[in-house]
Amino acid sequence: MRLQGSVLAGLMGLALISSNTALAAPAPKAADEPSAEAGKAHKAEGDSAAASAVEQKHVTHHAISLNGKPLDYEATAGTLTLRDEEGKPIGAMFYTAYTVKGPNRPVVFFYNGGPGSASLWLHLGSFGPYRVKVTSPEAIAPAPYNFGVNDQTLLDKADLVFIDAMGAGYSRPLGEAKAERFYGVDGDADAFARTVIRYLDLNNRWNSPKFLFGESYGTLRSGALAYQLEERGVGLNGVFLLSSILNYNDRAPGLDHVYLTYLPTYAAAAWFHDKIANKPADLPAFLAEARAWAQGPYASALAKGSDLSPAEADQIAKKLSYYTGISETYLRQADLRLDLSRFRKELLRDERRVIGRYDSRFEGIDTDSAGESPQTDPSSTSITPAFISMLHSYLQADLDYRTDMPYLPSAPDANRHWDWRHKPPGATYAQNVPDTALDLAAAMRQNPHLHVFSLNGWYDMATPFFGTEYDLKHMPIDPSLRTNLHFAYYPSGHMVYLNPEALKKLRADVGQFIDLALEK
Repeated sequence: MRLQGSVLAGLMGLALISSNTALAAPAPKAADEPSAEAGKAHKAEGDSAAASAVEQKHVTHHAISLNGKPLDYEATAGTLTLRDEEGKPIGAMFYTAYTVKGPNRPVVFFYNGGPGSASLWLHLGSFGPYRVKVTSPEAIAPAPYNFGVNDQTLLDKADLVFIDAMGAGYSRPLGEAKAERFYGVDGDADAFARTVIRYLDLNNRWNSPKFLFGESYGTLRSGALAYQLEERGVGLNGVFLLSSILNYNDRAPGLDHVYLTYLPTYAAAAWFHDKIANKPADLPAFLAEARAWAQGPYASALAKGSDLSPAEADQIAKKLSYYTGISETYLRQADLRLDLSRFRKELLRDERRVIGRYDSRFEGIDTDSAGESPQTDPSSTSITPAFISMLHSYLQADLDYRTDMPYLPSAPDANRHWDWRHKPPGATYAQNVPDTALDLAAAMRQNPHLHVFSLNGWYDMATPFFGTEYDLKHMPIDPSLRTNLHFAYYPSGHMVYLNPEALKKLRADVGQFIDLALEK
């Protein structure tokens, strides 16, 4: 079987949520008997209440109508206690799970990125039974917000588990464990591996088909996590990579690779905002052309460095101007290397507008139009209050989950103190900059039945699709495994699901991929 429509099998020719790159019980019931350490808790800085090593588990029952048919499901909001090799509690991971009765139903584990982000964006934006209704790319008006049943939920196809990263949401370290243990590529992946395994143990789901669904930095996590789970005996059926950032090496100072990978995304933004001369009607075809030019003449020109002649530079500037909508003069002044922040400020400067980083379709207004970089990201500020507000309301009013701890959309200082060192499988030393595409490749070699689905937004300027294609195409896997890689593209940004029409296609593609991954 092959995925149809926008899902392209094989290899064909983006709350990372970071400012530097690239985008919740009355009398809770314990899941197990309290241990001697159950009273130990970790009080995060600024918290008015402490997390508990006694697992929280509050269950409610619900019913919705989906495609004209009733769907009964169980919602569980609670915590999973992580323990070290000696059995001591080291962390409480908050999760919300939705399950439907049935034998061996697939289970999908969802998480956002950050690093250190809670999962509220995927939880209330993508495939949960309820979602924030948006009219992307329009800014969401203040409360009351449009929130209701999600007719694109994935719950009829699989059980869904949304997990908050350590320090975010209601997830907290426990006992003597410090946040620093989890604030790093490897520590974070280890925490999620322990969380997945604990969920499987607690709910007797070891024989269920298992999928990972990460967004943004969550995709980098997925690369490391897939390998760690395979090493610990958890065989995965599939991995979803939504708006990927698997390899940070192309952002090293002095390298030109990032300018190449961003070029097609700049072209998509310029196309959307009508800055392309003689604008072509077919966006995918136009972007295929931009890819080819970036890989060919543009890459060759940048590789020459100071040996590039003035005549060659003028020729490249002319073509670069065509694809980006930025003047040749500006591009020559920038030495043909267009930084993301400059592009976001420059494209609509004459209209006194800036464009979004997570989604270039969004427009924002700065103090003035003379600056070099945007002051905010309108694709983030336009939606954040709605998601945070409805997360609190939903957990309390619908799932009846209450606690005195504050819900933290992001783990305090996680991004700033993140340990980016990572040792890929087979490496003799740790890299200072991570590339977990190597881990994902090792997981695929180890489990040749593992399928990977890359989901990309044309207008995602945090994790550009061309960079994702490059990383996945360069994974060290056998040619026989390359048919396990699948790609899809949508007229949306970093959070593809914010576009209602794109969400419909996304839901169909994800459901079809699950079917494909379950074929024997």
